[in-house]
Amino acid sequence: MKTLVLRSVLGLACALPLATWAQAPAWPAKPVTLVVGSAPGGSNDTFARAIGKKLAEVLGQPVVVDNKPAGGGVLANAIVAKAPPDGYTLVVLSSTFTTGAAVRTNLQYDAVKSFKPVAMLGKGPLLVTVPTESPYKTIGDLVAAAKADPGKLNYGTSGSGSINHFATELFMDGAGIKMTHVPYKGMGPATTDLLSSQIQVLVASAPSILGQVKGGRARALAVTSAARSPVAPDLPSLEQSGYKGSATELWWGVLAPAGTPQPVVDRLNTEINRIVLSPEMKDFFLKEGAEPAAMKPAEFEAFIAAEIGRWKQVAKAADIKAE
Repeated sequence: MKTLVLRSVLGLACALPLATWAQAPAWPAKPVTLVVGSAPGGSNDTFARAIGKKLAEVLGQPVVVDNKPAGGGVLANAIVAKAPPDGYTLVVLSSTFTTGAAVRTNLQYDAVKSFKPVAMLGKGPLLVTVPTESPYKTIGDLVAAAKADPGKLNYGTSGSGSINHFATELFMDGAGIKMTHVPYKGMGPATTDLLSSQIQVLVASAPSILGQVKGGRARALAVTSAARSPVAPDLPSLEQSGYKGSATELWWGVLAPAGTPQPVVDRLNTEINRIVLSPEMKDFFLKEGAEPAAMKPAEFEAFIAAEIGRWKQVAKAADIKAE
């Protein structure tokens, strides 16, 4: 009799998780929030709103974009890291997430352990640019000048430890040159000083500089992607120009809190991949200086871990520290 009772209790205990899962409301049963660590109008916000609109249509629930611009994205990341892992609070972020993790020591989250990667949205190159009045017509001209007088040329960035800071350090290392770093508080003032020739070089994201290039106010010499990019197909890449190890690309993606159920992550990944690979979104990304880049969750997770490791090595070699 005792054996029979024990078997009944064990059977009931094993069945409870299945029963609980079966009785749980189907996901999504309420609005989904995309937290963005930048103000409206930035690339993270632009991609979040475009993807969110399409995602709402297929999920049958509103998708709300919540901007938390304080802290350069750190606040947004911390909010999502601490959110319930139920698939209703996600963060849309960019490569700054991995460069920040490589140099910041006071983050309120672990960039790897606190999140569950969901999907990559897109990727795009940075552009090596000079003022329109610059004597450098090609990337070879720039490298030759920098080699002839090490440290004379000034390059701007949006701040110490930023993605364009890392990208420029990789370029200098690959080309065997030395330029002087001038950090700014954002791309706006850095771009302004490039256009007025206060600095001689700026490695900038396509969304932030391509308009100036197309308008004739700045000259682009190369892209930082491993090969030519559809974003600027007429420009050679640094790698193709012989500066090995210089490849850098911006990327945008979606993360969930660690512990989010895998079925929810897989559903989100499937829907987001379908959206970003559609012809409509391909055109949209290209206009924003990027191209779609779909990945499975496990691939995206491995990519993020590798990027953090890579940037830590670059930061140590170049003595890059967060501001």
